[in-house]
Amino acid sequence: MPTGRQAVTVAVNPPGLRLAQRKGTNVKLIIAAIKPFKLEEVREALTAIGVRGMMVTEIKGFGSQSGHTEIYRGAEYAVNFVPKVKLEIVVSAAMADQVVETIQTTAKTDKIGDGKIFVLDVNQAVRVRTGETNDEAL
Repeated sequence: MPTGRQAVTVAVNPPGLRLAQRKGTNVKLIIAAIKPFKLEEVREALTAIGVRGMMVTEIKGFGSQSGHTEIYRGAEYAVNFVPKVKLEIVVSAAMADQVVETIQTTAKTDKIGDGKIFVLDVNQAVRVRTGETNDEAL
């Protein structure tokens, strides 16, 4: 039985494997807020470049446009939040730039309120059915 203090070596970062590779950052989450009438056009364009799935949520928000006023049945009222559609797409890092460019060119109307696109690193992705992780889970 060992007595006293013993040195214990722990491999924090195995040789040849960068921390980014271990954490699964080879997978990106792209979040895009776009105008609702552009949804189908964007979906078709993304499918054409090989995107196999996305999550879509109806949202309301405001940015530069800060809402607007509308007239309904003769009464004027303020619309503080503008309807948008939020897309959430998880793709391999190699494909992320192409997906962003496709969304940007397809959703663009050259008018205020076209939306925003955010790209985030994904620490881990798991397919529930098979247990596949990261790129294989997509």
